[in-house]
Amino acid sequence: MTATFNHTIIAAKDRNESALFFRELLELSEAPSWGPFTNVRFADGVLLQFAEPPVEIQMQHYAFLVDDELFDRAHRMLRDRGIEHWADPQMRRPGETNNEHNGRGVYCKDPGGHLIELITRPYL
Repeated sequence: MTATFNHTIIAAKDRNESALFFRELLELSEAPSWGPFTNVRFADGVLLQFAEPPVEIQMQHYAFLVDDELFDRAHRMLRDRGIEHWADPQMRRPGETNNEHNGRGVYCKDPGGHLIELITRPYL
């Protein structure tokens, strides 16, 4: 068997709020949750597990490759909800998207403060 990515735990201030944000932004499915985790699932079975650690949350970066149609819907959701977003990870180009790597990209923060990147073309 070759290695594949299975799951990761994302620290959240409110695990249900963060899980809902990701489900809506990326159009993901709910998944059975247990213990301290609220889970969402990608079509390929990969789980994002949201948990509320008893420590200060440090910002992490999570990048997601999406098709052009989902990018448009996600970007519209950010605009419609007044969620601050940027064309760059330095957050110097507010309200914009970028056209890097022969595709489009946008950055926003999730409810836990993590920097989320949506791209339509992989870097490599």
